[in-house]
Amino acid sequence: MHTPSRPEDLDHPQQLWTRAAIMAMVDVASSTGTEFALDEDGLWCHSTGADGWWRLSVFDEDRAVFCGQDPDGSTTHIGGEQIDFLAGGPDWLPWELLRDDADGNMFGFVYWWENGAWHRIPYPRELHEDGLEGAAPWAGSHEEFLGLTASSFDAPSLHERALADAVDRFAALVREGRADAEAATALLTAPGTEGRPAPRVDMALDFATRAGILA
Repeated sequence: MHTPSRPEDLDHPQQLWTRAAIMAMVDVASSTGTEFALDEDGLWCHSTGADGWWRLSVFDEDRAVFCGQDPDGSTTHIGGEQIDFLAGGPDWLPWELLRDDADGNMFGFVYWWENGAWHRIPYPRELHEDGLEGAAPWAGSHEEFLGLTASSFDAPSLHERALADAVDRFAALVREGRADAEAATALLTAPGTEGRPAPRVDMALDFATRAGILA
């Protein structure tokens, strides 16, 4: 990614949704205190490890929003003034929700997808980092997505490459519209996860179904 990040650093919204939903599914299965949530506003990660966060909202093929913050990497103020990350945004943005976020100084980045491309405000010259890479490195890298998801299994590190390959195969099924409950269960109980607490498969399948990644 560029520093600060640019719109072209983000992959297509549908790719982002697939990655985010798979990361969430694995985390829901593996953790008793998942940081992911899915509601009418989109798919959220409430903590990226250092109180960072992101939210992905996909409205249709032509409109999406990806926003969040990395407390260690996001510049939110210039010269004592809070940056307006929503300046010039299109009318269709979920303005009430986003303004609430802005009022709470929650933003380090806001990108919106329109007319086949991601957009953001022109950054002030003094803004050296928006925190996208720290909060969501997977947004522009399939390899980062695979590594982060594999690590969520909390399996011994020697199994992470095999788990990343299993995640890659499952992601391909999702893209092809062929991922089902059997394939998801196989991923969540893949070799290498033995000896860990039993995965919460039913909860993970419910999340994946609501996220629309299972056929």
